[in-house]
Amino acid sequence: MVGVVGSSPIAPTNTHGRTARGKRERSDPSRRAFCLKAFADRAEAGRRLAERLLSRRFVDPVVLALPRGGVPVAAEIALRLNAPLDLLMVRKIGAPGEPELAVGAVADGAAPQIVVDEELARLLGVDRHDIEVQASRELAEIARRRAAYLAGRAAVALAGRTVILVDDGIATGSTVRAALQVLRRAAAERIVLAVPVAPREALARLRADVDEIVCLAQPDPFRAVGVHYADFHQVPDDEVVALLDAANARAARPPDRPDRGPTGA
Repeated sequence: MVGVVGSSPIAPTNTHGRTARGKRERSDPSRRAFCLKAFADRAEAGRRLAERLLSRRFVDPVVLALPRGGVPVAAEIALRLNAPLDLLMVRKIGAPGEPELAVGAVADGAAPQIVVDEELARLLGVDRHDIEVQASRELAEIARRRAAYLAGRAAVALAGRTVILVDDGIATGSTVRAALQVLRRAAAERIVLAVPVAPREALARLRADVDEIVCLAQPDPFRAVGVHYADFHQVPDDEVVALLDAANARAARPPDRPDRGPTGA
């Protein structure tokens, strides 16, 4: 049975930090002053999610981030859970002329997964050929990012473990659904979806794909992920690399040993 944790109503906010036409909403200081912000930035959102997740006492969890925006959130969770941090690469498949309106998503893996919003694709006249052409382009971008971000590091083993999938928020859920299908094929023992903010309808559509959902805010009506953050900058590649390198360095350190005093004591 899936549990949905946390439901804080916040100011009404429409796609991932963008207007319905796909244009990024401007950071107008006067607008920012009057719009309630649930989170200062992604790092704060990650710390607050970590507080909820710590109470679950997961054994040997793995934290997977959806780049790029999910990485600063997931890095805070991995730090506080003392868990390895890795990436799950998923790319949106946009509608013709409206690239920010997702008609589907593609996720990498041994067998790449394509998830399509069939109703929306039908409404917009997007056929299977269009989707496969876009998916091919996005898989090439996934390969570029994997090489840039991970520098050849092997993926963390997922089979038989609790996997916590993290993003900075959910709009339609297409991207997350593609990622969850990959995790099921990876034989994860338990899948936990952890996000700071998402619409209730999107979470309802994802419940069958996860064992547990931890979400801090489920505004109704829902307009955008980005309006719930005071700082919702586009995360650059170098920030992703720095966070992954820091997590990898922590994982490589030997565990602390108790002080035994001078030799021979």
